[in-house]
Amino acid sequence: MKILIDTHIYLWMLSCPEKLNEKRRYELESPSNEILLSAMSIAELMIKSSIGKIKIEFNPIEMAQKMRVNILDFSGIHALALGKLPLLHKDPFDRMIIVQALCNKLALMSDDSKFKPYPCKLI
Repeated sequence: MKILIDTHIYLWMLSCPEKLNEKRRYELESPSNEILLSAMSIAELMIKSSIGKIKIEFNPIEMAQKMRVNILDFSGIHALALGKLPLLHKDPFDRMIIVQALCNKLALMSDDSKFKPYPCKLI
């Protein structure tokens, strides 16, 4: 299964793995699954770091590679799909991640309850 992880799941993998329940840890560690991180998650981290909201003292791409997490580029197809995504949630980064999951038929791992109304498989 291909799993797109939300930004906070990526951060938890790095610094607070105890926040991941047993089912999620199993899915993230299973060699049969491909774990993906959106390029928009990296953009979100860098923007939040640049405005002082969070402190990022690592290279998110290098850390993803070390953890066998692949980066999913955000394409023009994804951008166009944003125009058709119902406005059930206003966070632009979350909306971009949701649209990537929908366009690419990926399971989405997130603790954000605002993702539930969207028709993607949530883990």
